[in-house]
Amino acid sequence: MSFLASEYAQKSPESAAFHIIPAPLEQSVSYGGGTCRGPEALLAASQQLEAWESGFAPGEAGFYTAPAVDCSGPVEAVLERIEAAVDHALACGALPVLLGGEHTVTLGALRALAREAREQGRPLGVIQFDAHADLRSRYEGNPLSHASVMHRVVADLGLPLAQFAVRDFCREEAEARKRYNVTHYDAYFLARVGLPELPLPEDFPRHIYISFDLDGLDSSLMPATGTPSPGGINWREAQFLLERCVAGRRVAGLDVVELAPIPHLHHADFTAAKLAHLLMGLAHDANRKEEA
Repeated sequence: MSFLASEYAQKSPESAAFHIIPAPLEQSVSYGGGTCRGPEALLAASQQLEAWESGFAPGEAGFYTAPAVDCSGPVEAVLERIEAAVDHALACGALPVLLGGEHTVTLGALRALAREAREQGRPLGVIQFDAHADLRSRYEGNPLSHASVMHRVVADLGLPLAQFAVRDFCREEAEARKRYNVTHYDAYFLARVGLPELPLPEDFPRHIYISFDLDGLDSSLMPATGTPSPGGINWREAQFLLERCVAGRRVAGLDVVELAPIPHLHHADFTAAKLAHLLMGLAHDANRKEEA
């Protein structure tokens, strides 16, 4: 199934502005399951979207939905397949849009994008929306866990990180934030102080990757995820923060992860699809402005 095929015919890989890459990984989830069904549910829900989202119509630039990544076998092999799919998107001149699956999938995409950034001599920064910091060096003995993905990003790939809407983390993760100079606007701060006008440091890279774990949204809006947590951000808060993060920057890639669909709960799947569409619209608009 192709993203928003109800409105746009699928483009060829070479002519599409977006490569949408389903990655239905579910290996290290630690509470509720179901992320292996997330990409399929999001693609199905996308058929109910409007062609326009918040004034953007990214589909006019062309969507190509790639075959789902084979997520069987060792997780390292899965990450290599994701990396190859993202490499293909980059070779086609497209923006990779990864649909998870558990959050571990982000590491595969960022391996490809970090390598490209090094080859081109430009820094890449990562923006994370999430209920959890995901900065444990390993979780339940596993360094490639969904709870460790951002530790791999900052420690192994050496990428700057900015976190939004986090509200559940441990002492180890708080210490990792200090060690790796992680910018963070936690959910309590956002609720108490408000949304920052300039959320990223002045020296944050101009090229960015956006990783949106759906549990960053409040659990009343997004219950269909492995660990739905109260006290998250709402739809408009997410939109306004994203608008401010992409302003004056170029989006190199993005993902929407951790959808664990609940049967007959259509609003959660639709929200995930709408978010993916919004992210593509914001990315396309920001990138066009940077090229102008």
